[in-house]
Amino acid sequence: MTIAPRPRPAPAAGAAWSWRSRSARRWVYQALALAALAALVAWLFGNTWTNMRARGIQSGFDFLADTAGFEISEGVLDYSGSDPYWKAFLAGLLNTLRVAVIGCVLATLGGVLVGVGRLSRNALVRGLCRAYVELFRNVPLLIQLLVWYLIFVEVLPAPREPLTLGGWAFLSKGGLALPQPASGAGWGWVAAGAALGAGTAAALWLRERRRFRAVGGPPPGVLLQPMAIILAAGFLGWLAGGRPTAWDMPQPGGFSIEGGMSLTPEFMAVLLGLTAYTTAFVAEVVRAGIVSVGRGQLDAAASIGLPRALVLRLVVLPQALRVIVPPMTNQYLNLTKNSSLSVVVGYPDLVSIANTSLNQTGRAVECIAIIMAVYLVLSLGTSALMGAFNRRVAIRER
Repeated sequence: MTIAPRPRPAPAAGAAWSWRSRSARRWVYQALALAALAALVAWLFGNTWTNMRARGIQSGFDFLADTAGFEISEGVLDYSGSDPYWKAFLAGLLNTLRVAVIGCVLATLGGVLVGVGRLSRNALVRGLCRAYVELFRNVPLLIQLLVWYLIFVEVLPAPREPLTLGGWAFLSKGGLALPQPASGAGWGWVAAGAALGAGTAAALWLRERRRFRAVGGPPPGVLLQPMAIILAAGFLGWLAGGRPTAWDMPQPGGFSIEGGMSLTPEFMAVLLGLTAYTTAFVAEVVRAGIVSVGRGQLDAAASIGLPRALVLRLVVLPQALRVIVPPMTNQYLNLTKNSSLSVVVGYPDLVSIANTSLNQTGRAVECIAIIMAVYLVLSLGTSALMGAFNRRVAIRER
């Protein structure tokens, strides 16, 4: 006969603390470990501070308010050498975000196409997609960045004889020149209308979110309504802006392409390198997610006469998202952090600006701390956004 152990009575409220309590000992051990870690960090900072003072090395973040004194070759922020260091760091951060955001979008689109192509019934398409994945996944990213940069500065023709696409886009050693809306022509109203439409569509989506959850998810084609709202608002902005039609078109010149929007060789090399490299990994993530969907789902969709394209869009991809999203988050984080390699081709990202500031001010600890903090915040923000999206697409058992 087995005798069950006698349960221990719960401690009464207000009972004295006892070392025999496992919970009490656990709290003590955790407090001691935390105190030891805090003491170690304090000792490291104190020792570093003492050694820097002994060697006459200045420290602190007060240098951010000083004049930077160097120019930045390109960027989305209006910056000049007479601006302070903090504005130079901000310009570098915006350049990093510029290449990271565009790269994530392009890598996602390309990865979906290549991943689906790897499962194609056409042997040629399947072979080409596999060759792409194996090539770009196994060549180091640094080598790819250098190859793309050499293509722009060595292989492409000079700006006076560029490659052209229909007379509106030009590719040369000077980069890629594209047309852009003419300034002061009322295009700002179009952008404002589209932004207002996007805000309205987001508010409507949030209002309908509970109803979507109640019925098991949004119905097919639900994204058409927000797109219609954005397009309609942009059209109203176009009417309010005087129906602008003027565009600033690029034109080949003697030594450069004048007019339009110019994307430098450095930016194009970084963007193409990051996109091509990450696309190979995203394609494998998408392929694994599609393969994870049970064969019975495909047979059920085929039994009701759905075409293969609709089976992929309405049956396979929604279920594969629960497998795709977590590793896709890792690829977005890798792309953002890999953008720091753009310093090898001269693209003025955050790391490049920090290196220049470090050489001028000697504040190595501070500049490195800024880089670490910025990439930490970007990574945590990306993880939080993708985590929220993952919870939205997760299949809930009823």
